[in-house]
Amino acid sequence: MSGGSGGRRLTGRVSSVRTSTVYRSAALRARRRRAAGGIPLEGAGTETRLAWLNAASTRIGTTLDLERTARELADFTVPAFADGAAVDIMESVLHGEEGSRWTGSGVPPMRAVALSAVDTMAALEATPVGETFVRDQKRHETLLHQYCLRQGKPVLVGRMRDEDFDRVAPTASGAAAMRALGVHSYLAVPLIARGLLLGSADFVRGPGSPPFSATDLALAEQLASRAAVFIDNARLYGREREHVVSLQRSLLPRATPVTPGLRVHAEYAPSAARHTVGGDWYDVMSLPGGRTALMAGDVMGQGLPAAATMGRLRAVARTLMTLDMAPERVLARLDLATRDLEDDQVATFLCAVYDPADSRCTLAGAGLLPPLLLDGRGGAEFVALPAGAPLGAGVIPYDPVTVTVPEGGALVLYTDGLVKARGADLEKQLCRLRAAALAMPPSVLEGGGLIAAAPAGPGRFDEAVLLTARAVPLGPETGLRVWPLSGDGRAASEARRLVTRQLADWGLDDLADVCELVVSELVGNALRYGNGPGELRLLRGERLVVEVSDTGPDLPQIQHADLSDEGGRGLQLVNMLCRRWGTCRTSGGKVVWAEQDLPV
Repeated sequence: MSGGSGGRRLTGRVSSVRTSTVYRSAALRARRRRAAGGIPLEGAGTETRLAWLNAASTRIGTTLDLERTARELADFTVPAFADGAAVDIMESVLHGEEGSRWTGSGVPPMRAVALSAVDTMAALEATPVGETFVRDQKRHETLLHQYCLRQGKPVLVGRMRDEDFDRVAPTASGAAAMRALGVHSYLAVPLIARGLLLGSADFVRGPGSPPFSATDLALAEQLASRAAVFIDNARLYGREREHVVSLQRSLLPRATPVTPGLRVHAEYAPSAARHTVGGDWYDVMSLPGGRTALMAGDVMGQGLPAAATMGRLRAVARTLMTLDMAPERVLARLDLATRDLEDDQVATFLCAVYDPADSRCTLAGAGLLPPLLLDGRGGAEFVALPAGAPLGAGVIPYDPVTVTVPEGGALVLYTDGLVKARGADLEKQLCRLRAAALAMPPSVLEGGGLIAAAPAGPGRFDEAVLLTARAVPLGPETGLRVWPLSGDGRAASEARRLVTRQLADWGLDDLADVCELVVSELVGNALRYGNGPGELRLLRGERLVVEVSDTGPDLPQIQHADLSDEGGRGLQLVNMLCRRWGTCRTSGGKVVWAEQDLPV
């Protein structure tokens, strides 16, 4: 049994404990074990021992938690088999690595994982559970426990003589304490699975218990063999789960972009249950014109397939949002992409696009729970979002809804793992979420405080993502202007005048010439092909963006103009002079935008 901070194994503490306080009769000890619910094995026949060994299969390894399995092993053996038991696991095994036969000098780093003892042995000093210890070589070359680990063989000391305490206890004081407590029998067995060493289990008996026998040794070996398989299964599952969690985290955004008029905090919370790792994801994207796209989704299912599907859907969603498509069109395209997946996955999803120009947010959902909208004045309501079918179900179209997020208000997107719990009513959980959001200070809410308000304990069975977006005033480094344009031939000169004047106010006169040419071309296209321009928008953020809206259905494309053609070169110039340009459809037509780099 592992020792204290100095590498001590399970030993007695020199104290006022007297041997007169321990049980002196085997009969009394047997009655005590029956009262504790254990099966007394002293003097038991083969049938009773086999029944006890078979019971281990139902009481050890009840979960795929490695440390809990070790605790179940220690608790199962006390008091039925031993007066004290300790389980130590190799540190590398706890990190998911393969076990091995230790052939190096000393003893590999071990961690005390479980400890159990009867009341009369409660004063035994042991390494605190969870503490890692490494032993030096000088004294410990002759320790029996080291022989057990090195050779992978059990060690039995039926009746301990005076010199045996020095071979069991790693310190002289520990040996003296064990003598004082009356420990008289010691047994150590290695935990080996698939031929690889995982750790060890130590057992001791004191006054009132018979010495360990060869029969006890065989029984302990059988028990250790079964327990080692359970521990190794838990190790393998834990390693697989860590791989899935690492994959999932790598597929999520590493940082949220800075977006005009919106402060966004995103957080991913793994499930409290170790066996549930799925495909929850979120994304935040900056769109042209200062808009921001917020997305949250949940792939139904668990494990690596769900995480892989999540990555594929997120990549498709980002591509669609790069085209600046409306949320309902993004969902329709994602539904087609989901149906094309070979593994027939289904996912819930919600897409929202926020426009800081009018503080309006357009949302469309595919089965995800409705977002929570806080008005910044002490009120909060769930958005009445039309219930859309999950992606992959093939039920389209999706209906959008538009809400206003006032300054100081917030929009909260989340997956069902934030509110769902076993045996809990979903409506009550949603009300609980709403109350928790209202009770939180804005700084706590924006910092992901709702994660702490999620169901705790074994009732929470799913992972969750949380996306909190608060509407804030535009910073001094950001400028946004929107002007309506007339629908006649005066629109181009009007747009040039507005742009030139605003760039001068911002101190960006160097960009005026190019911006005038660009806005003239965009307005000209709107007059020629789009039934006239609607609005002109100018945004100064990380870059300068100019956009013009119209009601025409056709998206402009670059034409290959011949030398003799009088027109068709406008978009070629825009493409050459700007960093990038693009178009997107809206509910009333389309928007054409172009982006320039700001001077250093």
